[in-house]
Amino acid sequence: MWTFTIRRIFIMIPQILMLSIVIFILAKMMPGDALTGLIDPNIGPEVLEQQRERLGLNNPWYVQYYDWSTRALKGDLGQSFRYKMPVTDLINQRMVNTILLSILTLIFTYIIALPLGIISGRYNDTLADRMITGYTYLGFAAPLFIFALLMLFIFGFRIGWFPTGGSVAPGLTPGTLEYFLSKLRHLLLPSLSMALISVVGTVQYLRSEIIDIKQREFILTARSKGASESRVYNHHIFRNSLLPIAAFFGYEITFLISGTIFIENIFSYPGMGELFISSIRQRDTSVVTALVLLFGVASILGALLSDIILSIIDPRIRIK
Repeated sequence: MWTFTIRRIFIMIPQILMLSIVIFILAKMMPGDALTGLIDPNIGPEVLEQQRERLGLNNPWYVQYYDWSTRALKGDLGQSFRYKMPVTDLINQRMVNTILLSILTLIFTYIIALPLGIISGRYNDTLADRMITGYTYLGFAAPLFIFALLMLFIFGFRIGWFPTGGSVAPGLTPGTLEYFLSKLRHLLLPSLSMALISVVGTVQYLRSEIIDIKQREFILTARSKGASESRVYNHHIFRNSLLPIAAFFGYEITFLISGTIFIENIFSYPGMGELFISSIRQRDTSVVTALVLLFGVASILGALLSDIILSIIDPRIRIK
């Protein structure tokens, strides 16, 4: 397993290099630059050119990429033109909120998906299975941003059970119980909105695996030997059906990345997704480039994590 892991890590290096080049080029192809729309229109064009020259915006793209990549390797992702602060510090401020949102979403996803998938697969073709399958079909068809807007309207504005924006109530002292409860209350509605959509794939995977595995010969053999139904499901069917779920776990990170971008903007939640959209609007290319690179690296790491988890759960398919 260690050989496989090290080999996959070495494969990741050129992937990340190519990803960084593509992201940098696409960021430079955006209309305008960091100074567009942020400079007093009364300032002469010669002063504007001096600013671009000072910031290196007139250099060829490969020179700008080399300067950016060498600084990034040292932990310097540049300066935000909008916030007038280092990009690293700006991302660090938002990263905690996004990580908390992602973790809580994953917890809700598996708390909801595992029981639904087990019930649907074990009692397939029953009323319960049809209801769960119907829910998954609706989940596949419903766009995340539409569902999140509906959740915000009903439970935020109409009923008022949850806050409609922010990550914590103003005026609270960090570290206190009130601060923690307020933080949790602001997290519940965004994470539930994303989890209720993200569960549908996991439920369908688990249902299909359970239905397939319970018809295999080793399950029929276990039943013929007198094994109880609970033992058959807990020790044979459920354990083997977790293989695709384990493989799918790392790719959940990719969904969370795309999901948090929508969720954070809909719920005005100050995380990296909200920062990403606002930076695109403001043409803050240094922040956009750094965030897309982080999102891409997270997706690559998610694929690696899936392979490692799968090899741990089932040593028979472990790649040497």
